[in-house]
Amino acid sequence: MNVLQPILELTRGHVVESTHFGSIAIVDSNGKLLHSYGDPYGVAFLRSSAKPFQVLPFVERGGVEHFNFTQSELSLACSSHETAQIHLDTVKAMQEKVGIQESDLQCGAHLPGDASKLRMVIQQNITPTPNFNNCSGKHTAMLAHAKMRGLPLDNYLDLSHPVQKDILATFSEMCGVEKDKVELGVDGCSAPNFAVPLLNAALGMARLCDPRGLSESRATACRKITSAMIAHPEMISNDGEFDCELMKVGAGKIVTKRGAEGFQIIGLMPGVCGENGVGIAFKVTDGDAARMNDELESAPRVRPAVTLEILRQLKALNETQLQSLAAFGPTKQLKNHSGYVTGKSQPVFKLV
Repeated sequence: MNVLQPILELTRGHVVESTHFGSIAIVDSNGKLLHSYGDPYGVAFLRSSAKPFQVLPFVERGGVEHFNFTQSELSLACSSHETAQIHLDTVKAMQEKVGIQESDLQCGAHLPGDASKLRMVIQQNITPTPNFNNCSGKHTAMLAHAKMRGLPLDNYLDLSHPVQKDILATFSEMCGVEKDKVELGVDGCSAPNFAVPLLNAALGMARLCDPRGLSESRATACRKITSAMIAHPEMISNDGEFDCELMKVGAGKIVTKRGAEGFQIIGLMPGVCGENGVGIAFKVTDGDAARMNDELESAPRVRPAVTLEILRQLKALNETQLQSLAAFGPTKQLKNHSGYVTGKSQPVFKLV
């Protein structure tokens, strides 16, 4: 089934000017499809939403204890950070504990997303280095995994490397997809990435948040990861960014991780929507790149609004929590440079 359904609309006056399309899957930790919209079986790359799964085998093998990583350092290993100074300091501390160099990272470099750090880079003519990459925490953890096991560092991103084999096996088990059925691609940071049906990605997140039934070692590792993300959401993105602010408001009950090209994954702890953990995965078919237009939108406009509308329909957030996140949606007024209201953006889906 390939169902293209509208997920968010932007109006100007009374006319729909733009429409985004997408699909949603909501699954409990037993694998039951609770709700959906569009095509819950549609295959999509998780992109950076895969990071908690990519660090899981390292944590399960005792990597946190081996290198004495703190919760904030483990959170950074799951992150798409904005290269604030706190992120640079943390990834450097991780590398010192592991005994690796920044030059060992094969993720490339890019400009910071953090406004203060970006201003400094421009004013001081600083050349970004690999630690500036928003995936530097993930790459540092992959190198730590290799170092801990006495494995080569120079080819740690190769699909044939034991670390990547371990990651793929763990991901396939968590999501209930055979390894040879997981579609593989290369991410923006050069690491392998995975595409699976939305339903299976949601299942993986539900199990991460509710690992009952998994082996003791894996369940313990899952709890360490979700606890670190919840305790230090500022490491997952940055203060003021949607993932961070949602987890703050979620008060220990919500875990979330964005991915590029309109992918988002959300986990609800047991008790939020029934006795089991719940995983939510959705894909904005036409992507959700940050953009700047006459309404001064410089942040992703679809994923935060859709996430909040899903949580509103599930009653996973109360009105006070939703109000504290109103700057992200679900429905937002659009204003131009002079402050005039020109229209609005609003989700247009109903979960079934």
